[in-house]
Amino acid sequence: MKKWLAMALLVGVGGAGLLVEPAAQSKQGGPINTADTAWILTATALVLLMTPGLSFFYGGMVRLKNVVSTLLQSFIAMAVISLLWVVVGFSLSFGDSFHGLIGDPRTFFMFSGVGGETHPDLAPTIPLMLFALFQLKFAIITPALITGAFAERVRFKAYVLFMVLFTLIIYAPLAHWTWHPEGFLRQWGVLDFAGGTVVHMSAGFAALSGALVLGRRKVHVENAAHTPANIPFVMLGTGMLWFGWFGFNAGSAMSASSLATLAFATTNTASAAAMLGWIAFDWLRGRKPSAMGACIGAVVGLVAVTPAAGFITVGQSIVVGLVASFVSNAAVHFKNRTSLDDTLDVFPCHGLGGVVGMVLTGVLAKDVGLIHGETRTFMMHLLALVVVSVFSFAGSFLLYKVVDRVVPLRVTREHEEEGLDLSQHGETVGESVIAPVPQPAPTATAAVATGPAPGGSSLPQPA
Repeated sequence: MKKWLAMALLVGVGGAGLLVEPAAQSKQGGPINTADTAWILTATALVLLMTPGLSFFYGGMVRLKNVVSTLLQSFIAMAVISLLWVVVGFSLSFGDSFHGLIGDPRTFFMFSGVGGETHPDLAPTIPLMLFALFQLKFAIITPALITGAFAERVRFKAYVLFMVLFTLIIYAPLAHWTWHPEGFLRQWGVLDFAGGTVVHMSAGFAALSGALVLGRRKVHVENAAHTPANIPFVMLGTGMLWFGWFGFNAGSAMSASSLATLAFATTNTASAAAMLGWIAFDWLRGRKPSAMGACIGAVVGLVAVTPAAGFITVGQSIVVGLVASFVSNAAVHFKNRTSLDDTLDVFPCHGLGGVVGMVLTGVLAKDVGLIHGETRTFMMHLLALVVVSVFSFAGSFLLYKVVDRVVPLRVTREHEEEGLDLSQHGETVGESVIAPVPQPAPTATAAVATGPAPGGSSLPQPA
């Protein structure tokens, strides 16, 4: 019955697309700037690349029997959120404002009125449709970030349902509050250049809530060793994330300008500082320099500089990277001494990384930061941190409970031990990566001449 309801819903969405008449934009701005348009087209593609990058980053960290499921949890967001954004997500985030709280779902329903012209408030120099597509990529990666907290134990169908509800009820309001010209956090003067609150804090606190609701994995309860499946995957994912983050931050300048160049430079510098900082903090604890530590540190730096990228100097971005690296590293170390099973440390890295970035933006921001003698922006940032963290944590907690009543959130203990790749998807890394190629049987002469390969077989064997 549930399968038929899901299919009916998908068909209904398609039918609605046929019925909605295309409409001209209600507001039109000035002429299109071709340089800005070319850059934001590029940035939009770069940001989309971050989601496959995240899938490799997370997929390499989990155990071998959960790699495929972890990869798919990020990939599926590209399909689900893309459709949801066209139907109503963009309207809720950037439609006509209702008291600075949420957008009117009718404003851009089914992308009606989202065309190739500029928009005086949202997209003054680029097509409104391009602005909508750029913002879509942020909405895609946010729920994908959360999956690291409950990796290796979440039921796939439940996750998809949670992702839909999270985007509509948590992400869309936060985007409206922070980035819509009439959003109440924007009106307070809160500065979030590219998503410290909207993306990273919301994902981080939703991840903390999810880890608490789903509980600990069997391997965590038994204090067994967690062996990452593929560290080269983690490094590949980190490289893709770092590359895509230039579109994420520099693209948020919404122009091909000196502001985009500044955001590009601060993004790279903060990430570099955080990578070296993480390695140094591990070394001070007596650990060896590790590829995992370098990758996690780089991502933490990218997270922390996200809200600040266009508001600080390149030199200040070094401070942002180092402080975020220290805070997140200490938080991971502390978390490992507790019973909290945030599988891939989403809260310490994204939740607290976003908090550090927002605090330091209030301290360092050009002209309005605390170091310039201004207190209002800093105080508004502290207040915004409370609002966003409580809303994201409590709202997600309720959504997890609602989803669990419809579809159990957690897989059974047997399925967890079997691995989510087989139990949820019927696939394994061995089948898809190391399937042996059939070879003709060797003749007696050939067998004597060549002999078996060391280990007893001339064919690659599945792990």
